[in-house]
Amino acid sequence: MGIYRDPQKITEYLTAWIREKFGNAGAKGAVLGISGGIDSSVLAALLARALGAENVIGVIMPCHSMSIDEEYALLLAGSLGIKTIKTDLSAAYDALEAEYKKSIENIGGLASANIKPRLRMLTLYAVAQHNGYLVCGGGNKDEITYGYFTKYGDSGVDLLPLADLLKGEVWAVAKYLGVPQQIIDRPPTAALWEGQTDEKEMGLTYAELDRYIACGEARAEVKEKIEKAKRNSAHKRVFPPMAILPEDI
Repeated sequence: MGIYRDPQKITEYLTAWIREKFGNAGAKGAVLGISGGIDSSVLAALLARALGAENVIGVIMPCHSMSIDEEYALLLAGSLGIKTIKTDLSAAYDALEAEYKKSIENIGGLASANIKPRLRMLTLYAVAQHNGYLVCGGGNKDEITYGYFTKYGDSGVDLLPLADLLKGEVWAVAKYLGVPQQIIDRPPTAALWEGQTDEKEMGLTYAELDRYIACGEARAEVKEKIEKAKRNSAHKRVFPPMAILPEDI
């Protein structure tokens, strides 16, 4: 027996789940960032199926990004018939980084790179609030377990419909929903810098991560890497500690 669930059953369940959550919230539609990646593409396809393509806005947010990302995003939007908005965040990123450098010595690396997903979160909420929509994120079970996301960046959303899907299940649902093959074949990347890929940055494959999450099976060094990442990223998966005053104050 394989570790992956049936993509048709996954699709039917998530379609109903999305409709229920939007109905409960009284929201008119959904906003998501689209980059031509597999997760946002599957999310967009599910949202279009559940809510109607006319009620989904895909926001393209280049930030010193490769032009191919926008090409894939437009390919996806065209295949689904969803609306798109483009907001180039490059100038905003440059202005913020320049300002930070005045007071934060040698800022760079991930501290600078993670400005990008946080700017995208701000943009998505501006679009959502303007339209009376909810913001949806494409985080999957692998990324959430490993902590492979930016706190208050791509995790800053209202709903995470793919949160219980292993990466292999995301690919299977993509095929079932007819996501363009070019997108399915792309190596997963957060596109934080040129040449960056998820698996290269994590130092393990999605297949290894899927199997460990599903079955607890992994080579010793892979298990140690995953468990360490889970411990170090635990703060990302919960609210910040909240001080509760005692009754005698």
